[in-house]
Amino acid sequence: MAQNRYSHGSGPSQRQLRVGELIRRTLSDVLARADVHDPDLNRHSITVGEVRMSTDLKVATAFVLPLGGQGAEDALAALRRNTPELRHLVAKAMTLKYAPQLKFHLDETFDRMDDTRRLFADERVRRDVEAADEDTDED
Repeated sequence: MAQNRYSHGSGPSQRQLRVGELIRRTLSDVLARADVHDPDLNRHSITVGEVRMSTDLKVATAFVLPLGGQGAEDALAALRRNTPELRHLVAKAMTLKYAPQLKFHLDETFDRMDDTRRLFADERVRRDVEAADEDTDED
């Protein structure tokens, strides 16, 4: 179930989106360069799919997934263990007044896409979609 992390259902502001993307790129660079001195973290190739910012820009929630999805829980544990150092490295590379607190969650976007593909591949669903297409063609 997708969680809405934005206030009042209005969606993120332009500033939240800009800062989130900047943190996503910076965090990706830090992880790619293996700047953190933790062999458990560095043995994973981690993709940072999205970073969502809180409305006050003090909390950055990074949605991550190791390449191939293997060892996801181990990678998440390593990220959480190294959060203070990652926060320091991200803050050092950016020009924000305040270094946001980093939180890490597994990115389930790819799992949802696979589920959707499987659903559309189901014969009953394809039949219903084709029937709906025929109904709209007749109008």
